[in-house]
Amino acid sequence: MVDPTSDIGDVDPEDAPACAVCGAAVTGDDHRVRSWVADGNVEHRHFCDDDCLEKWDG
Repeated sequence: MVDPTSDIGDVDPEDAPACAVCGAAVTGDDHRVRSWVADGNVEHRHFCDDDCLEKWDG
């Protein structure tokens, strides 16, 4: 998998992270990432687009 903290850019779907909502491969420039710190650990979720980000209730 691609380093989840880097700019994903144009990657092969099998190497891309999955969208936290729909499970689609997160590729290209339309993706969104939300990061936060919980209990001293950095957490992050990837989303394939704004619609999935809005559906996430994280």
